[in-house]
Amino acid sequence: MKHPSWNCLVGFGLSRKPELEAQLDREEELAVRLGKEFDRDTRSSQLFGFIEMPFDDSGRFVMPDHLRTLGNIDDGLYFQGGGRFFTLWNPEELAQMGDDWAGAKAACESFLSDAKDKGAAKGASK
Repeated sequence: MKHPSWNCLVGFGLSRKPELEAQLDREEELAVRLGKEFDRDTRSSQLFGFIEMPFDDSGRFVMPDHLRTLGNIDDGLYFQGGGRFFTLWNPEELAQMGDDWAGAKAACESFLSDAKDKGAAKGASK
């Protein structure tokens, strides 16, 4: 699914599904305590609006076009893992993030450089 704040996609393991209902309850309880409106149906649709994508034995998957569009994914794709979810980035979108993302940006740039070097070496060996 699309991340609610960043221009990237979010993925997580199926083991996280039970946590989403508890998260929905917590968010509703907090809104009530703060006297704010809370549309449980809309938030539920956002939290549970993900699709399950199967991985093959090599760890590959096919990303549906609508997700590629939502995440502004073109030729490159960078995975940033950590915590309860991981993010999938178009490297150009990641490059626009602030200094908090310096480590991820450096890793992504390094991977892109390595991929370009391998592509150039492969082209030269033909």
